[in-house]
Amino acid sequence: MKVLVTGTAGFIGFYTVLKLLQQGHEVVGLDSINDYYDVNLKYGRLRESGIDKSDLEYGSLVQSTTYPEYRFIKLKLEDKESLNMLFKTERFDAVCNLAAQAGVRYSLENPDAYINSNIVGFMNVLEACRHNNVRNLSYASSSSVYGLNECMPFSTIHGTNHPVSLYAATKKSNELMAHAYAHLYGIRCTGLRFFTVYGPWGRPDMAPFIFTKAAFHGDTIKVFNNGKMKRDFTYIDDIVEGVVRVIENPCRGDSAWTGKAPDPSSSSAPYKVYNIGNSQPVELMTFIEAIEKAADVTIEKDFQPIQPGDVVATYADVSGLEQDFAYRPTNSVADGMQKTVAWYKQFYNL
Repeated sequence: MKVLVTGTAGFIGFYTVLKLLQQGHEVVGLDSINDYYDVNLKYGRLRESGIDKSDLEYGSLVQSTTYPEYRFIKLKLEDKESLNMLFKTERFDAVCNLAAQAGVRYSLENPDAYINSNIVGFMNVLEACRHNNVRNLSYASSSSVYGLNECMPFSTIHGTNHPVSLYAATKKSNELMAHAYAHLYGIRCTGLRFFTVYGPWGRPDMAPFIFTKAAFHGDTIKVFNNGKMKRDFTYIDDIVEGVVRVIENPCRGDSAWTGKAPDPSSSSAPYKVYNIGNSQPVELMTFIEAIEKAADVTIEKDFQPIQPGDVVATYADVSGLEQDFAYRPTNSVADGMQKTVAWYKQFYNL
């Protein structure tokens, strides 16, 4: 297939491109390369995939020097006219939308960025798919949509009507918008609710990266909820395996679905939502200990109360992906952090 992947200077998008290329697909990557976090890391990911910073010009496709079947374009999803032209010119078979303004706490400080990128940008993607006959759309949602829900493990049959951050609300909105377009226009829309993803080239605003950095620079880390948080930490290779299976197998409508007893994760329309995670939640202190062991140091800790917008625990029921795609995460936290710490040392020349 010819696949557009948005957010390819980002963590999950970068790995998704590499996996799709490995599978034999042609890929166009898209990213705005905003400065929400260190752009040098974003340019480093692009460089790994054969895209040099010096060749980038807004709105122009750049050919990878490493992968013949990969091209990249610097573009904002909010730029509707340029996005439509890209779709019209390239005639994609599938789109995987991983671009978004990420982060829960940042949404408290800069809410406009979330509306522009996650709502307006996603709307532009849906419209571009509609008008250019793209009938295979997968997109990033988030475990944060579960909000005040306290039923564990989080299941796609649970309600998601009580978000506790604007970021979560935008991701819930994406799912609703996707269903409308699946119903109205027959676009096969599959949403993936990501749980905590970590690994080499990870996001520097996420706890795994922050803790790894602290291990090598002697920083004191803030441990929220006094370390009693639990997260469904999932290694990047396991995540991307699930993402690519979804791209290659677009969903169909469920003929057994009924509005009298509606399953929120599926529909009579070609619409599906999956959790994607490790389904083995790990206490934050256990995760920190894995970093300490991999780096052979003890990290200084400042124990703090829970922060507004934070969720005490995330725990994914991934039975949907298991049943439909034989999805099975295989990487342990200990092994994953060994690889992550080794990458960190190499990238920062430590």
